Amino acid sequence: MARIVFIGAGSFGFTRKLVRDVLTFPTMRDATIVLMDIDRDRLGLIAKAVRMIVERGNYPAKVEVTADRREALKGADVVVCTILAGGIEVWRHDIEIPKKYGVDINVGDTRGPSGIFRALRTIPVMLDICRDIERLCPGALFLNYTNPMAMLCHAMQRASDVRVTGLCHSVQGTAEMLARWIGAPMSEITYLCAGINHLAWYLQFRRNGKDAYPAIRKAMARKKIYNEEVVRNEMFLQLGWYVTESSGHNSEYNWWFRKRPELIRKYCRGTGWNPGEYAYILKEYLAGRKTWKKRIRAWIDKGEIDLKCSQEYASRIAHAVLGGEAFEFNGNVPNTGLIPNLPQGACVEVPVLASRRGLDPIYVGELPPQVAGLTFVNATAEMMAVEGSLIGDPTLVFQAIATDPLTASVLSLAEIRKMVREMFRKNRPHLPQFKRIDL
Repeated sequence: MARIVFIGAGSFGFTRKLVRDVLTFPTMRDATIVLMDIDRDRLGLIAKAVRMIVERGNYPAKVEVTADRREALKGADVVVCTILAGGIEVWRHDIEIPKKYGVDINVGDTRGPSGIFRALRTIPVMLDICRDIERLCPGALFLNYTNPMAMLCHAMQRASDVRVTGLCHSVQGTAEMLARWIGAPMSEITYLCAGINHLAWYLQFRRNGKDAYPAIRKAMARKKIYNEEVVRNEMFLQLGWYVTESSGHNSEYNWWFRKRPELIRKYCRGTGWNPGEYAYILKEYLAGRKTWKKRIRAWIDKGEIDLKCSQEYASRIAHAVLGGEAFEFNGNVPNTGLIPNLPQGACVEVPVLASRRGLDPIYVGELPPQVAGLTFVNATAEMMAVEGSLIGDPTLVFQAIATDPLTASVLSLAEIRKMVREMFRKNRPHLPQFKRIDL
């Protein structure tokens, strides 16, 4: 029997989906599903939901529940991580402090000043998990869903021997969106996508073997399609390659769309959450924090359980590594020459083949120059931030944030230093790796 461990299992929607997926595969139908979270209220409710899935599917699986991470990890074959280090009382400052200095961020979980400080808080926790894995289940495969994806994976790949990769649904999600725009079923679509997490590029996008980019450009002439993803569509029309992850995220990763209020009004306003605004996200988060128990109990009481496997990668990767069919996915791995014009050793997002042998990244080649520069700068900033965390150097963190395209387009070096100093002070209790935070 496989032992599948979920760290941060209190993420109700995600854990419920991934457990359902895992149990659809013959290699894991009789798995021991281990749910671990430090929030016992959430843990109790997700355990009830998971047991309902097992019962409804008539699976010969076993469910274990614990708040003890070491107990959970003993003998694990696959570990799935969906943690959040620090609640809203901490991470809201990641966005509110830069905004005070003129750096307007709306999501803030991937890179830039907000993503970097989220990484600084989370890296020590992730390395603790890795040390437990090295001791308690050294052969386990670690699948990370926690953001900021690239920086966390880079830190773990640098500082541990754990088999770790990071998973994000933006690659397959964007591919499905583009297919919908051109009226194509996914069964007719193939693609090659590579770069870094949330900033990877479709170097090929084909329908029945033929280049589908002309059809995408044609679709974009329709106002409804253009307005669906204004920032990404503008990037595609000007740069020639389509990027993963939403406009709200991508507006933060470059020099072009958020450096002046009029540009934000023109490009970064939309309907709903995409491209989203921080105030909206904060409002939704606070509302969800008040109603999460009610929503979970309503789902449990309703009892309508869909047992169909989703498009998330985790279950297919686990199935392949445990002896099932090989599976190709886009994962976050060290750049060992896979993309020669990105920094060596950076965490890159490329096609990876999962099989009984393990994880084998696939060589991609160079990115087109018009997108390589932006991707290189972001990867470099991420590497500097991780190094700053690993050696406890606040100056290197400041220099990483000074390299961030959006921050640099708005502030001087002296202003950036002042902003980073304030962010360090707010985060001090959550940064044990820094003996000093003075800049």
